Amino acid sequence: MALMPNPKSRAVLFDVTRCVGCHECAKACKAAHEFPGTGEETELDATTYTVVLDKGDDRYLRRMCMHCADPSCASACPVGAFTKTELGPVVYDGSKCLGCRYCMVACPFNVPRYEWSKPVPVVRKCDGCFARQSEGKPTACTEACPAEATVGGTREEMLAEAKKRIAGNPGTYHPEVYGEHEVGGTNVFVLSPVPFEQLGMKVGLGTEPLPNLTWAALSKIPKVVGVGCVGLSAIYWITHRRDEVAAAERHEKE
Repeated sequence: MALMPNPKSRAVLFDVTRCVGCHECAKACKAAHEFPGTGEETELDATTYTVVLDKGDDRYLRRMCMHCADPSCASACPVGAFTKTELGPVVYDGSKCLGCRYCMVACPFNVPRYEWSKPVPVVRKCDGCFARQSEGKPTACTEACPAEATVGGTREEMLAEAKKRIAGNPGTYHPEVYGEHEVGGTNVFVLSPVPFEQLGMKVGLGTEPLPNLTWAALSKIPKVVGVGCVGLSAIYWITHRRDEVAAAERHEKE
């Protein structure tokens, strides 16, 4: 069953028309997570959870996790390392991660990043400042923004604020709120003065949560899935049995 957007969950609204490109949001994110860097990076990575991109004509776009209402990263993860919290953020438990990177493939916004440089790598992405918000504090990025280009509140409040800005300045904004319906809705909204594709944002994602589409496809091939599960189980049993035999042989030799 698809997860519906919770109007009372925490959300963020980013307004392209108000962003001055100061990178204070990215710097605050770095500081909050004790990550290295200047805050002016242009690509998401294991220690960069948000970036501010110069799109020309004095327009700047933030890239971060969209915290989908029904996240495909969570549905794709075979060990439950990703969780959609009632508070709103999609959080990640690295202790459960197998390193399969299915989440990276599943994410329609290309957000999760892998710690390629570490001997025991895990996946990293924006956690919506879950710890801060659990204590009633705003996200680091919204607190740091000097121009109210990034603001926070409940999903209901942020959606209402976005529509209020559009209604009050119809010539200033493209008349849609990005994230209201995309892939079933997200907890990050974007307002833009131009169509979203002109900023390089992904459009045409549909309004159906991606986990629903995945299940619809898999349900049509139960035999294949069944055979696959049996095959994987057999591989696991053989590998596990081989390890048991090897351990027993070592014990006998000792």
